[in-house]
Amino acid sequence: MLTSVDADLLRVLADPLRLRIVTLLAEETLCTTHLVAETGARQTNLSNHLKVLRESGVVETEPCGRFTYYKLRADVLASLAGQFADLAESARTAAGNKRSCP
Repeated sequence: MLTSVDADLLRVLADPLRLRIVTLLAEETLCTTHLVAETGARQTNLSNHLKVLRESGVVETEPCGRFTYYKLRADVLASLAGQFADLAESARTAAGNKRSCP
């Protein structure tokens, strides 16, 4: 079953720009400059979204000189995907269950 923490994570990932960032970071570790170029978002807007992703545990930072690189935490997404897989299996199992009306 999904918990409130997972529901918060779903809200974080529901934003189109954050989902785009996550999709890009699934391919490679990128710095803010790369993400600005790839998304077309303003740097301040992008930084705010990255902060939300970092605070929710979806991404982690890696300092490199004067730049900060962002890396996707695949384990967080895999855990969420596993919970959805469990829900799907429950739905398949319970497909024939039907509560009668009073």
